[in-house]
Amino acid sequence: MATEVLTRPVRRRGKELENAIFAATLDQLTSGGYARLTMEGVAAAARTGKAALYRRWASKVELVIDALDSTLPRPNGIPDLGSARGELLQLIEVFADAMNSRAGSALHALMGELSHQQAEVFKDFIVQRVIEPTKDTILDILRRGAERGDVRADAATPMVADVVPAMFLYQVKISGRENMAPDYAARMVDDVLVPLIRA
Repeated sequence: MATEVLTRPVRRRGKELENAIFAATLDQLTSGGYARLTMEGVAAAARTGKAALYRRWASKVELVIDALDSTLPRPNGIPDLGSARGELLQLIEVFADAMNSRAGSALHALMGELSHQQAEVFKDFIVQRVIEPTKDTILDILRRGAERGDVRADAATPMVADVVPAMFLYQVKISGRENMAPDYAARMVDDVLVPLIRA
């Protein structure tokens, strides 16, 4: 009886249903990996019908991309805090927290498993959704800092902006760390970025 209650479809619509599907997708990615993830498995975990998924997503690739897109933070909107250090710290803390979340665990599992051919679709998503907007935000922070005088004018370059996403990708893809240390953001800012950009 208890098993039947737990597996019986739940009537939900709109955003509530979508959120349940995305949560189930990330859980399936984290626990079983991309190869084992199926639309049927996600539907069962979300306690909905398979048709509800196929009405919205034609494939598990589309579903995974939308699930990640809905949960990964957007790197814009960092306010003027009066110092480039404070603004960079806030930005990096957002991403460090994300990497320690369910979405971060799912992304880690995905990146560690995909073949080169499969990875192209997800690489394009990560570049367009995460890396490029992050670099743009960093350049905005550095230009703002240069105007205030706490960043060297010649430090606001695309190569300097590459440092943050490159460090995150190194942590995830090369080092294989699933969780960021609590002081990771502060160490990246104070040990790497501030010496690099200091006026």
